[in-house]
Amino acid sequence: MKKFLFSFMLIAGLLTLSGCGQKEDENALVILNYGKYIEPDVIQQFEKETGITIKYEEYESPEEMYTKYKAGSIKYDLICTSDYMIQKLIHEGEVLEMDYDNIPLYENIDPTYVEFSKAFDPETKYTLPYFFGTLGILYNKTMVDEADMDSWNVLWNPKYKGQIIMENSVRDTFVPALRLLDYSINTTDEDELNEALSMLCDQKDLVYSYLVDSSADEMIAGNAAMALIYSGEAAYAQDYNDDLDYVVPKEGSNMWMDSWFIPKTCQHKDAAEQFLNYLCREDIGMENFDYVWYATPNNAVYDELDEEVQESTTIFSDQETLENCEIFNSLDVPATETYDYLWKKLKSY
Repeated sequence: MKKFLFSFMLIAGLLTLSGCGQKEDENALVILNYGKYIEPDVIQQFEKETGITIKYEEYESPEEMYTKYKAGSIKYDLICTSDYMIQKLIHEGEVLEMDYDNIPLYENIDPTYVEFSKAFDPETKYTLPYFFGTLGILYNKTMVDEADMDSWNVLWNPKYKGQIIMENSVRDTFVPALRLLDYSINTTDEDELNEALSMLCDQKDLVYSYLVDSSADEMIAGNAAMALIYSGEAAYAQDYNDDLDYVVPKEGSNMWMDSWFIPKTCQHKDAAEQFLNYLCREDIGMENFDYVWYATPNNAVYDELDEEVQESTTIFSDQETLENCEIFNSLDVPATETYDYLWKKLKSY
């Protein structure tokens, strides 16, 4: 999900307006993706190499993506989003099978992450992994006691009042409370969720802000001591401020994977698979990695990274950490309504 999310178009020259993907424009590929989640030159180079025009739209959260897609006003050919939302759309029959014979560079994707994809794409026939990472805490070493940082409890420590950034996202913000209570991050038990809500209400007075796309910048500027954040944003921030470090607390967290899928609205499937094959190319994958800073599942890219980057536990968590994490499952309608209701209670508390 996941880096510097913007709800408006940032890539000059690419069309994002309603009406994209209509059949009269046969040589266009209509793509929906998280904000700032692809190197702009990658799109422009694809257009030059193939003569295929890309019509590109961005969204801020998986829930916003779902709303845009289900509105039906735009016939998307290709979408990138997070694991649990893909799982939901597969269950709803909204996803087409990929023809991996048309994506020969799929062989560059590490089988470990193809296997991981079975958590939301059990037969691994609908998706292509793009980036993955963890949810953890980015902290300023000059503003905290590092001995405090191994547990989610630090987000409730009153000595950091007004210096804690939380995610403006219901699923992410509930993770620390649920894990401290030793509950699954996928729980739908209302008693467990209400316990987590109570903890988050108690914490609210300590929170500097609930943010989505500016947590890294706030941390770079030294405006907060710590932030609940995605690993790629943390890596980006560390590149600009040497005082920052990142940890996935010992109680466990969320490991996520963002993947591409072809929705049933697709009108240009061959072009969509051609674009996916292009993204798997080593040079293109490297451009995207350098731009996004999330962990890549592409072995051809990983093998060419500097040793220092390969060994970064912010970007590439060790196996023990990943084994202590869960991925988000999609929620049914009643559970979604419960989470939404509790989130509104927290924000209005």
